[in-house]
Amino acid sequence: MLEKYESKQQQIRRPAEMVYTALSDFNNFTPLVADRVDDWKVDGDTCSFKVRGIAMGLRMVEKIPGSLIKLEATDASPIGFTFWLQLKEAAPYDTRMRLVLHAEMNMAIKMMIGGKLRDGIDQMADQIARTFNAM
Repeated sequence: MLEKYESKQQQIRRPAEMVYTALSDFNNFTPLVADRVDDWKVDGDTCSFKVRGIAMGLRMVEKIPGSLIKLEATDASPIGFTFWLQLKEAAPYDTRMRLVLHAEMNMAIKMMIGGKLRDGIDQMADQIARTFNAM
């Protein structure tokens, strides 16, 4: 069953192109995730890592400058999902961002982790906005 989780919209006081440029390159994530995951590796538009011993992989499958970054799980991931980072520039220094996760999971998995995924997406969006707004 395909489940959809959306973050709350966040405001980033930076141009959309700046946000896009930073988030569309996995190499820029290295300082952010180095102490949070194991075996972090980047190869172009693909990255792999382990969280609590579980192997994960992400691939950037679509990039529209200034507006969209679409990721999908690689075969290394235990569940199939796509992850979208949507950007809309409302004004020169007013970018609105939303994260959307589409995950393939059965009802039992949804009951166990659905709420955590919803909270996690909101926390991730909030952290991205706070990081850019603090720059």
